[in-house]
Amino acid sequence: MKALRTFTVRPVLSERLAPLDRLASNWRWSWSRATHALFASMDPGLWAQVGENPSRMLGALGQARLDELGRDEQFVARVDEEDERLRAYLTGDRWFQSLPGPKPAHIAYFSPEFGVDGSLPQYSGGLGILAGDHLKSASDLGVPLTGVGLFYRAGYFRQSIADDGWQRESYPVLDPYGLGLTLLREDDDTPVEITLAVTGGRTLSARVWVADIGRVPLLLLDSETPANPEDLRHVTDRLYGGGGEHRLLQELLLGIGGVRAVRAWCRITGREEPDVYHTNEGHAGFQGLERMAELITGEGLGFDAALAQVRASTVFTTHTPVPAGIDRFSRDLVAEYLATDLLAGLDADRALALGAEDYPGGDAGVFNMAVLGLHLGQHANGVSRLHGTVSRAMFGTLWPGVDTDEVPIGSITNGVHAPTWVHPALKALSERAFGDALTTEHDWRDRDVVGDGELWAVRTAMKQELIAEARGRLAAAGSTAGAWAGNVLDPDVLTIGFARRVPTYKRLTLMLRDPERLTRLLTDPERPVQIVIGGKSHPADDSGKLLIQQLVRFSRDPRVRDRIVFLPDYDITLAKTLYPGCDVWLNNPLRPLEACGTSGMKAALNGALNLSVLDGWWDEWFDGRNGWAIPTADTATSDSERDDLEAAALYDLIEHQLVPAFYDRDGGIPVGWLERVRHTMTDLGAKATSDRMVREYVGALYTPAAVHAHALAADGHAAAIELAAYIARVRAAWVGVRVRSVDASGLAQQARAGERLIVRAEVELGGLDPADVAVQLVSGRADADGDLTGERSVRALDPTGAHEGATVFETMLDLDVTGPFGYTVRVVPQHPHLVSAVEFGLVAFAS
Repeated sequence: MKALRTFTVRPVLSERLAPLDRLASNWRWSWSRATHALFASMDPGLWAQVGENPSRMLGALGQARLDELGRDEQFVARVDEEDERLRAYLTGDRWFQSLPGPKPAHIAYFSPEFGVDGSLPQYSGGLGILAGDHLKSASDLGVPLTGVGLFYRAGYFRQSIADDGWQRESYPVLDPYGLGLTLLREDDDTPVEITLAVTGGRTLSARVWVADIGRVPLLLLDSETPANPEDLRHVTDRLYGGGGEHRLLQELLLGIGGVRAVRAWCRITGREEPDVYHTNEGHAGFQGLERMAELITGEGLGFDAALAQVRASTVFTTHTPVPAGIDRFSRDLVAEYLATDLLAGLDADRALALGAEDYPGGDAGVFNMAVLGLHLGQHANGVSRLHGTVSRAMFGTLWPGVDTDEVPIGSITNGVHAPTWVHPALKALSERAFGDALTTEHDWRDRDVVGDGELWAVRTAMKQELIAEARGRLAAAGSTAGAWAGNVLDPDVLTIGFARRVPTYKRLTLMLRDPERLTRLLTDPERPVQIVIGGKSHPADDSGKLLIQQLVRFSRDPRVRDRIVFLPDYDITLAKTLYPGCDVWLNNPLRPLEACGTSGMKAALNGALNLSVLDGWWDEWFDGRNGWAIPTADTATSDSERDDLEAAALYDLIEHQLVPAFYDRDGGIPVGWLERVRHTMTDLGAKATSDRMVREYVGALYTPAAVHAHALAADGHAAAIELAAYIARVRAAWVGVRVRSVDASGLAQQARAGERLIVRAEVELGGLDPADVAVQLVSGRADADGDLTGERSVRALDPTGAHEGATVFETMLDLDVTGPFGYTVRVVPQHPHLVSAVEFGLVAFAS
């Protein structure tokens, strides 16, 4: 008989064990080795059964065992010690508190998914894992940040593999109380209800679950509430479930409802209102429209001034390297919702225009969430240096007339949360060798500190753990794989890992391009290779499921099944064993379609070497010693030819470089291989962390956004109103702005280095004041076609007078380079509250 609903009944803790409640309800336990070990010690077998979740553990342990533990003086002392550590962690000053100068008071971080721990399945892949790591590092650094997302009652999905190799999905319903979440409640103990007016005269309501991620609260909105009719209760049923209107309702709740949840949180807790809003991908873009509506109805601002104020305080991060990854809704459907009281006071037509694809190649019938995010975020970035370049090209049409490399989208390369992802055995070695657990800040190259034998023993132990996990998962799968599960993999064999979401561009099956050659590599009698693979395809993506099926069927071939395994239900829990247990981490996307690819960072922090296409983060940090780069077949005439060439290069690298390096032994230890491992852990350990990433966000984006926001909000938003008027004036006049002529003097017939170029430009300003614009001399090396290439110099021309209705601008330039050289003159808007002079796409060039 199936239960209508399941939930966890927790026992009553004695006063001596009362701190366990606090420790269990703060997710810092997920990256605190000591706290994690404390709960595991209560009953190791049960700990594994409850998914290593402390709240579930306390609910399942039973009163008798708890009473026994309450009489154990040693255990009680450990509880008190961990409780004191948590208190100090939550209350003491950290990195952020020591920063001098202005800084944000509170950052609201919106994301559709958060990967905090495997027992809180509110993520699908890299976007969510990145968001979870962002929260953890913000907590460790003391950054005053609040996460905002949705609570999906069935999470993403659980994956199993059928006997025919086809992916199957299941959706177990989650009990938020049993996970350690708490409801946000009013002072009278009633649950907070966030409401949104939606179409058909309906009201969408949501309650707010709070997860404490160290010092950072994570607010998760949940539509499963008695206030909703049956259909609206299912809005937050599954992550990325459904489409069309269902998906739109999720994103309206995330953005608009999320702002309202933050307002309720601040009101109830006394927390200062956020001065910075970070939108992690376009899914939460409606948060900007909600805040505009607040300013219009609550503070009397006009649409343009409200837009200026919201833009100044908004950071938008795009993770999307392909147009297909962007959420796009029917313009008419969005208009239908904006016609309700959903965003009272907001001009619906102008709001729709913020997400319109009103550019060449766009679809006039579509509302684009990335376009909305970029229009509402004055501070925008991609997630690796290469992805920043890709994003500037991808979204460049939003800034007509602006050269691609000047499109105002920067980049901050992602990182991973080392305390979460570094294996406990490696943490323990770090503590013994270096005195603390900061594995990312040590020099692992010194053999006198960590010997080869000790390092290799830890690496081998981590691989043995992976092999045990693989065998257990295959045996438990109940499929035909269970028959040989006990024989798969060997701890002495070179082990390559590959795991990620399975869209086609990540090329899960590139390794199968030449199955016979792969078989020879896997089954070499003296120097074999083995591959461990995991990955999920979106439930609606049959092309991705087909790739999984092809790989699974190959892995079940009796010739290779001991050397290649596909592990079902890839998630955080499996990843924590998979990354450390591999010798090499493989990544072979179609370049440049990998935004960042942080799985390789997690592997690197554990001493694995990367074997990857030069895409995402690997493009900027590959140095020839931390792994191998798979050549990109850019000259291929078809996708098929490109796959053939890159697969052949992959096989060649494995056979002729990886295999010899791994099996070259001195006293049973691959000394040369470990040289690469030591270099990787030292070099990438200092860079590939979310601590470094969050510090960069604070310095490059959060602090400038806070400064701009406060400047515009002062004196009743006087600067926002003035900036809006300036923008309107400049837009209206720009059609009349042109560079009428440019003259240069001061050079001999043949220009020589060290000479001075005097440039004089006559500019028609269309009624604008000279102070409204910047006239710039842009110069640099020129190619054969006369295009400026490489690094360019930008120098302002100063107004010096007038001539026949034009304003004269002049400057001098010292020639300090040799070779082909060129320059041009352009006019751009100029205002102290613009982050970029080209952020409105208004540029007038000399011709």
